Parts: sequence; structure tokens; C-alpha cells
Amino acid sequence: MATDVASAPSPALLKVLHGAVDLHCHSGPSPFPRKLNHVEASYDAARIGMRALLVKSHHHNTVMDLLAMRDLLTAAPTPVFGGVALNSEVGGINPSAVAVAIQMGGRAVWGPTVSAAKHIEAHSHDDGFPTAGSNLEEKPESVFDESGDVSAETVRVAELIAEADIMLTGGHLDAESQKALFETAKQKGVRRMLVHHPDFIVGIPERDLEELLSYGGFVEHEMSMYHPAVEAPGFPISQLVEWIDRIGPERTVLNSDLGQEVNPLPVDGYLYVIGRLLDHGVREKDIRQMICRNTAYLLGLEEAP
Repeated sequence: MATDVASAPSPALLKVLHGAVDLHCHSGPSPFPRKLNHVEASYDAARIGMRALLVKSHHHNTVMDLLAMRDLLTAAPTPVFGGVALNSEVGGINPSAVAVAIQMGGRAVWGPTVSAAKHIEAHSHDDGFPTAGSNLEEKPESVFDESGDVSAETVRVAELIAEADIMLTGGHLDAESQKALFETAKQKGVRRMLVHHPDFIVGIPERDLEELLSYGGFVEHEMSMYHPAVEAPGFPISQLVEWIDRIGPERTVLNSDLGQEVNPLPVDGYLYVIGRLLDHGVREKDIRQMICRNTAYLLGLEEAP
């Protein structure tokens, strides 16, 4: 079932993809150039019958975008949800920003991404990401207070997420920070937790990843990391297959992390990467577990898969 980027998808591939939920769509508006806006992303998703999208910005509460686009999105084919990333632009680990996003209908809170020290360290060169001292005024944000304990703000954020029963992610935080965040979240009753790309930027060792899984976390891998038209990181598909075998489809999710102007459309990421996984012998039911059921649970569309 080989899938060329430019070829029409086969009916068999479309059947596997139908009902997928993308938790990592980078449509616009954004300070960074985007290939499509949230309304266009909804129509793009309909090409493969996606069930829902979660649109992410590193810099602002995307629920505001969706409410401003409400008239256009009402007629759009794929439901679109938003949330807030806890970076410098919203005050970092800021319970107020989380409360606003939740009250407006947010379904996700991303831990610091572009404001995580690990991210700033990884992107200290000119690769299009903002870093400390850039014109976006990024600065490192931490889940710890000055004494080294989990901060009161982090605890309150966890409480708010638990009360709303929405998704929390570790963002681009380092392993120790993510463990502290997830342990706190688990204690406060957060059920839906996600670890982004453990082998890219954050570099989470296997023993730490096992601990994050023990708190109820899922592990995300992105189509952008395995699509040949995306320059970085350019991982081979065999690496993704190894990850799926290691963690298991029950705790793995696959999302696009696409929408950037220079990259393929999110749906083209699904068409290519899922086709390649099928070529490598990953079972259809396991793929649907990772792109449909696990993702729907994390977005709050279903109970535990």
C-alpha cells in the first residue's frame, strides 16, 4: 500500500484514516507564516474524513481565534478545538490564562514549548523559532519555584485542568520538569496527559518516559518528523515503527504537527506517514488506535480507549 506524496490515496488508506483526530495542527493565525488558517484546516481535514482538529499556537489562546471565526467554522466540515500554551506570551505557568481558555471552551493546556529552557537550548541557532532575546521577548518558564519545589502556580494549573477534565501536555519541558508536572497533575486528578516527541528537543530517557507513562501519559509522534518534504528532523519511518513496538499502540498517538507555510498540509502528512506505516507492517487496527481512539480520548470526545 505504498503511498506517494503526490498520488491519489487508495480507498483502503482512506478507510484507515477516516475518523482520525489531529491534536497538533499549526494552522493560523500565528506570528509564524502558516499555509492555512483554522477554517481552511477544517476543510483540509475533510479530505480524509477527520473527526476533529486541535489547533495549537505557541503564542496565544487559540480558542479566541475559533470564536472570532465562529460563523465560518459553523459551516466547515470538521470540528475544530483550541487551547493555550503556557509560554511567555500568556505569562508562563499562569492559572489566569488557563482559566480564561477553559471558560472559553478550551480543550488543551500545553506546557511551555518555545519558553521551555530545553527548547531555547535546542533552538539557539537561527531556525525560525523564537529564543530568549528574540523580538518576541521569550524567556524561560519553569514548573518549579525558586526553592526548587513545584510552584503554587503549577499546582493551581493542574487543579484547573482536572476540574475541566481536559488535556495537559508536557510541552518541550525537560524530563525532570515533565515528571514533576505529570506527578502533580496525577495527584490533582488530571486524566488526559501527553508527552510530545521524546526523541526530539526534549530528549527524554527511557526510564523517565516509563515514569511519565505510569502517571497515565500517552506518547506523541508527529508526521512532520517523518515526511520527506520536511527538512528537520528527517527521521526514517523505521524509527517510528520501533517506537510503536516499544511503547505499544495503546499508549501512542500520531499527530501532524503541520500547517507551517514551508511544509506539507497536515492531511498530506497523514497520507504519507500512515501509508508508510502500513507498508512496514503496522496493523490497521493499531493505527486506528493511535490516530482515532487515543486522540479522541485525549481531546475529551470519548472515554478511555
